[in-house]
Amino acid sequence: MDFQHIIESVGRFMDFAGVAVMVIGAVVSIPMALRGFQPKRLPEGSEPLSVYRSYRQLLGRSILLGLELLVAADIIRTVAVTPTFESVGVLAIIVLIRTFLSFSLELEITGRWPWQKQPAGAAATAGSSSSSTDG
Repeated sequence: MDFQHIIESVGRFMDFAGVAVMVIGAVVSIPMALRGFQPKRLPEGSEPLSVYRSYRQLLGRSILLGLELLVAADIIRTVAVTPTFESVGVLAIIVLIRTFLSFSLELEITGRWPWQKQPAGAAATAGSSSSSTDG
């Protein structure tokens, strides 16, 4: 068993793990959403999520994790085994597409881009600034 064969096997295993995470996540998300799963950090003043919205968020998170594993598998197979300009170019295109999908899913799940911070108590900040003015 040579190095290239081992790397190919690891890449295939990572591909399998990525797909398995997405499929298992889709199946496990159904009963969680039906039981009324709610994220721990809902924005202040927001209503609880419906079953449909809860399922979408849970499914989106499992897809995100699966995409990360699939990108890792592509990187392992492409870079570790004699990379050529063509294989690195194909890898770059695949990673760009999957990164775009990840960002889109993150925006769909959380309502903000991955690099944006969650507003920390925007209502609390507005209340404290108005109470500090003495007249």
